[in-house]
Amino acid sequence: MALAVGVVGPEDLVQRVTVVGAPSGTVLVPLAYRHETEAVELVEQAHGEVDAFLFTGVVPYTIATEAGVIDRPAMYVSYDGATLLRALVELLRLGHNVTQFSIDTLRRSEVLETLIEAKLPTDQIQVLPYRPGLTSDDIVAFHRTAREKHDTKVAISCLGSAFHLIENEMPSVRLAPSRYSIRSTLQALILTTTGQHVGDAQVALGVIDLPEPDDALAADLITLGGSLAALPDGRHLVVTTRGLLEQATEQFSRMPLLDHLAARHRTAYVGFGVGRTAAEAEALARRAVGRAASIGSVAGVVSMSDDVEIVIEPSGDQPSGARGTESLPLLARRVGLNTQTLARMRELTAILPDGLTTQDVADHLAVQLRTARRVLKRLERAGLAAPTGTQQHGRTGRPPTVYLIRL
Repeated sequence: MALAVGVVGPEDLVQRVTVVGAPSGTVLVPLAYRHETEAVELVEQAHGEVDAFLFTGVVPYTIATEAGVIDRPAMYVSYDGATLLRALVELLRLGHNVTQFSIDTLRRSEVLETLIEAKLPTDQIQVLPYRPGLTSDDIVAFHRTAREKHDTKVAISCLGSAFHLIENEMPSVRLAPSRYSIRSTLQALILTTTGQHVGDAQVALGVIDLPEPDDALAADLITLGGSLAALPDGRHLVVTTRGLLEQATEQFSRMPLLDHLAARHRTAYVGFGVGRTAAEAEALARRAVGRAASIGSVAGVVSMSDDVEIVIEPSGDQPSGARGTESLPLLARRVGLNTQTLARMRELTAILPDGLTTQDVADHLAVQLRTARRVLKRLERAGLAAPTGTQQHGRTGRPPTVYLIRL
């Protein structure tokens, strides 16, 4: 039976998504609206006919999420820097000034980074990032104020309803998601929806930064079972799932991919992000690859949405007895804890070799329970801790989980 994905957005963007098309075994169901406030009703009406929702932008996605009507996998297509660059090129072609404009919805850091890469000035750019509750009237007011107070020459909007209100008042352009963004988000949504019954089907996106082209890269990624695409900045995007990533990295403890890349390149940085949406996973992946570049000539980092960051280095860089006492600083870097905390945890495992609870960790480290849970989660994600059961005796209420720690 085909997987049905409801595409929610204004009619022209819904059509743009359907033109890109869906992979084999997937059917796209158009759910077009005239105004973004209709997104809630469309989602509610489509519950009986679709398995997942793809929103054409963050605005309808946020409105539906805030209304609490999304009960199945849902993602939105992000408007990346390449989308903005394409719009700026079109404005230049039409003779407009691209050094003084106002833009909504996108993050300020993303806009400025794109302009800096294009060697354009940023001091006369006005940005209104999207936040929950922001309406089309707010966005229109922002562009009007930017023109009156800052003498902006062009208004760039990601929201169709706002664009149609200002296009007759000032030179305006409307951003639309690129085919690349649509295709990668749709693929990530399908992966997540197909395996939603297991937690390890979270979407995982990877960014690989290499100094030169690598024809062997696709073969190295076979074990991840995902797809490989070229990013506009010359890096590579990998789309897979958390489950496959865990298998390929032995529970995030090693990354054979790094060994292969180290043999062919003087530098290689790999960053994977595991998130609830494609946009979140991509943001985490970009942060992870940036962190990898600060570690050494070849390194990998896995970042997760619950503030877990695991550092992985090539096997050849690890000392013998990688799990022994001499490897504590290496383990601390990989897990994302400081060396002193890891040393205290090693002391605790010597005292309680048969297993310990969150309360044991909190007492030994003199921290709150939520901090102790975060420490244990980081160790578990790094393959250094595993739940082995619950502590039943002498307690009432929910029994605490017992963890076996391997340091």
